Amino acid sequence: MPSVLGVDIAASNYDEVVEKCTAWAQARESRTVVFVDAHGIMQAYDKPSFRADMNSADLANPDGMPIVWALRAFGAPQASRVYGPDATLALLGAAQQSGIPVGFYGASALTLAKLIVEVKRRFQGIHIAFQMSPPFRQLTDEEDEAIVRQIGDAGVRWLFVGLGCPRQERWIMAHKGRIPAVLFAVGAAFDFIAGTKPQAPRWMMRNGLEWAFRLGSEPRRLAGRYFRTIPRFMALVGYQWFTRNVRQAAKAS
Repeated sequence: MPSVLGVDIAASNYDEVVEKCTAWAQARESRTVVFVDAHGIMQAYDKPSFRADMNSADLANPDGMPIVWALRAFGAPQASRVYGPDATLALLGAAQQSGIPVGFYGASALTLAKLIVEVKRRFQGIHIAFQMSPPFRQLTDEEDEAIVRQIGDAGVRWLFVGLGCPRQERWIMAHKGRIPAVLFAVGAAFDFIAGTKPQAPRWMMRNGLEWAFRLGSEPRRLAGRYFRTIPRFMALVGYQWFTRNVRQAAKAS
């Protein structure tokens, strides 16, 4: 499996994600699935404990085109984008057809309510077994245990978690083995599907310019993050590519 700045990422695709996660749900296995973008990579690069969390995921998908380009440069020419919001929709469609019970954990109460309405509209008959907008604070052990029981009692097999990076990834890793479901860290998928935040045009996504659209939409919230993340990500990936080629040339000589 190729590694981008120390984070192992699969050269996966949407069909593979749906197929694997369906099999895990049917076997009632507790699994973790993440969608990795440049922000997540840099969080993992700077924080070894978070990098260990990311590398313990059962399936880590390339969420952004810069990650796809890096994977291709590092020996996975077949790599393609597996975008969290699109994967969520593909999974919800599969759940509608198969009857897999799904749940949603995260976002504000308003966003979650709009999300549920939209999911029911798009995927009529889907079994939504659980939904919760948790408090935006550290839960007590008793509160957390109560939530775990609620999810388990509801029979959820796919739980979509939207708490923002890195909180959502840490949450699903901490609850693997405690919840008998596939746990997905899906980032902004709740907002995009609910329609509470705009999505970039597809041509911008294909060309790795989604960050520019989101920056224009939320400059105050994202400017600092992007200006800290993007130049460092590009420089470090470039250095990884250079050193990789130097090592390969040394072996060939």
